[in-house]
Amino acid sequence: MDQEKSHSCCCVLDASTYVGFWILKKLLSRGYSVHAAIRKNGDSEIEETIREMEASEERLVVYDVDVLDYQSILVSLKTCNAVFCCLDSPEGYDLWHALAKMLSEKAAWALAMDRRLNMVSINPGLIVGPSVAQYNPRPTMSYLKGAAQMYENGVLAYVDVKFLADVHIRAYEDVSACGRYFCFNQIVNTEEEALKLVESLSPLIPMPPRYESVMQGSEVYEERLRNNKLSKLVEAGSAC
Repeated sequence: MDQEKSHSCCCVLDASTYVGFWILKKLLSRGYSVHAAIRKNGDSEIEETIREMEASEERLVVYDVDVLDYQSILVSLKTCNAVFCCLDSPEGYDLWHALAKMLSEKAAWALAMDRRLNMVSINPGLIVGPSVAQYNPRPTMSYLKGAAQMYENGVLAYVDVKFLADVHIRAYEDVSACGRYFCFNQIVNTEEEALKLVESLSPLIPMPPRYESVMQGSEVYEERLRNNKLSKLVEAGSAC
């Protein structure tokens, strides 16, 4: 194990979110100690899994936090070198999910600049991965509200949650990382790719009846997204 990582502690807030959980797992697998800060929002399968992991993983400590209670967050951050913020919008605010994310990021940038903290923002496309329909339904459906228009405009992109978690950690480890990164590893620009995406998100979105037995399509839209900045970060991490 890397000696420096064995003494490095990171906080994941909220670790019981879909992305937070995968970042937690990646950090542990790479030798970091982790404070799993879990928002007081009721029991969940991911939360139960994390608490079971705590019993057998000495580098994992779980904290219950209230995001409106500054002191409870400070307790979870004690001895940590970094915090990975993965908060979801509250129940009942699906229509405002994107706006809430934008405003919270703006507030975070203002605080980081005021307090001279190093901050990096990872802005993913649609997140896919193991059991995403089960563990991440509300953010997924919020993102998909504009999927048809994004598809026609050539900007419907998605990212595997394992790749996304790895990017977060690389951004922390790379001292040259800065600013905002748009994170995706696939752009959907053909009918066939769109239908495969629908199939991977079942049962959140049903497969169109006429494609249930075969998925074929020839319509192609021009890709209009680039993630050159992210590619440099990923390449730099691979070279280390």
